[in-house]
Amino acid sequence: MADSASESDTDGAGSSSTTPHCSSSTTKPGIVISPFRLEELKNRLASLQQENKVLKIELETFKLKCKALQEENKELRQASVTIQARAEQEEEFISNTLFKKIQTLQKEKETLAVDYENEEEFLTNELSRKLMQLQHEKADLEQHLEQEQEFQVNKLMKKIKKMENDTISKQLTLEQLRREKIDLENTLEQEQESLVNRLWKRMDKLEAEKRILQEKLDQPVSAPPSPSIAMEIDSPENMMRHIRFLKNETERLKKNLQTAQLQHTEKRAQYLEEERLMREENIRLQRKLQREMERREALCRQLSESESSLEMDDERWYFNEMSAQGLRPRTVSSPIPYTPSPCSSRPISPGLSYGSHSVGLTPPSTLTRAGMSYYNTPGLHGNIGPSSHVGPSSHSGTVSPPFSWFMLKLPSCYRSHAYSPQCPLFRGFHTEFFPFDSSF
Repeated sequence: MADSASESDTDGAGSSSTTPHCSSSTTKPGIVISPFRLEELKNRLASLQQENKVLKIELETFKLKCKALQEENKELRQASVTIQARAEQEEEFISNTLFKKIQTLQKEKETLAVDYENEEEFLTNELSRKLMQLQHEKADLEQHLEQEQEFQVNKLMKKIKKMENDTISKQLTLEQLRREKIDLENTLEQEQESLVNRLWKRMDKLEAEKRILQEKLDQPVSAPPSPSIAMEIDSPENMMRHIRFLKNETERLKKNLQTAQLQHTEKRAQYLEEERLMREENIRLQRKLQREMERREALCRQLSESESSLEMDDERWYFNEMSAQGLRPRTVSSPIPYTPSPCSSRPISPGLSYGSHSVGLTPPSTLTRAGMSYYNTPGLHGNIGPSSHVGPSSHSGTVSPPFSWFMLKLPSCYRSHAYSPQCPLFRGFHTEFFPFDSSF
């Protein structure tokens, strides 16, 4: 609609623009339009008509696009309605299925509760029945045990009577058993002495490592009976009991020896492992100390080289400057130039200016990045006078390191003290450029 209105406006404007010219040309014969102007107006009218046609075509295309978009909007609305209906159907279907599942689960729950009650009742009945059965079996076993005990007592009484009858026959072999007993006691004494000697030797060797086991090994060992006491044993039962006691004592000593050996091997392995770890740690610390010492020496060497190169550069620059100015240099190795005028002020920085010629000292190339950034600070630049200025140089900064600058200001007799670590000036310079070195 706007395009058609603009088109009608342009048409009306074109027609109105042409008619006045014609009327003016007809009414006023004095005003004559040049043919070139007329041709230009015709061309403009043709271009406007052509543009009007193009705009009409674009209007038609936009109308068609608008219709297509309206149809697409209708289709999308219908699709949204169908999708919403389908979603409602699916939601209803899901709710129905979930409701059915809930009902089935409730039924299963009820059936499981009933089954659980039945199972519980069955188990209680079964357990009560088994308990009654066990009680009956217990009574039967008690009765059977009483009968067995009575039978064993009768049997033992018969054996005692039989042994009393056999004692007469065994008295003949008693002397032989006594002699064998004495021999066995002697062998046991020898074995015990050897074991005790071995244990004491081991205890002497491992006394520093086995203080806890020493109390166990130092317990009093029952001494074997002497022959006089052994002769008093007149029954074979006492003799066998004594033999068993000696055997148990030897086994106990052997077990103590084995445990002591095992603990000794374990402690020895533990001490060896600790010694190995301590050696590795010592080697690692020695290497680290060596690296730190080498790094410190390299830094000190680099610092001394940079300071010496800076002094040489300053002296060379001073000599060249004095030779360029035609002055005789002084013999003192100082970068401060000789001022013949007593009213001239002393420069506060190595950057000096002589008239229009400005000269600046540059830091050596061997300094670190931190030193370069420290040199480039604008607060270190200073002017000599109102007409003097510090000119640019090839480097980013035009001042020398502050420590070497102050050192060059000092007389030669005080420089050796200033380079010592006790000097606060050197300590501040060292902490500024080498903050990781804790030696100062």
